[in-house]
Amino acid sequence: MWRMKRTVYIETTIPSFYFEVRSDPSMIARRESTRRWWLEDRPSYDIVTSAITLAELQDGDYPGRLDAIALMAEIPLLEAVPEIDEIVGVYAARHLMPREDLADAYHLATASFYGADFLLTWNCRHLANANKVRHLRTVNAELGLVVPIVTTPDLLIKEMDDDA
Repeated sequence: MWRMKRTVYIETTIPSFYFEVRSDPSMIARRESTRRWWLEDRPSYDIVTSAITLAELQDGDYPGRLDAIALMAEIPLLEAVPEIDEIVGVYAARHLMPREDLADAYHLATASFYGADFLLTWNCRHLANANKVRHLRTVNAELGLVVPIVTTPDLLIKEMDDDA
């Protein structure tokens, strides 16, 4: 049976965790889950990102920085259009995302504006947070936007073919 691939917006924490070096068991688990998803499940999806992701990866000095940037080099970039700035403003005004750092709001606004099926992240404070889902649904419904499923790599597992 033929199916269109669903779209996954890749947020900054995904390439960062792919090259994570901390030895804490939770960090190792995230790194391994990210690598497993990237290698095994990613081919089942169309993946995209934004210039915000690349800018965040280029910021600072951390282990794996150049590798993370290189990992994202071939990923299509969604265009930053003025409508996304407007959505970010609504997210901040409606307290969906913190005003102090709007990068997370830009990730969510970009994924929503372009109708991504999923936003893949390890940011469970501002993005993959079940307590924000109802608020996000309300705000995006008012704006006429799709609500991407915001999830982590260990929860976004490729679907098996029904014929298998």
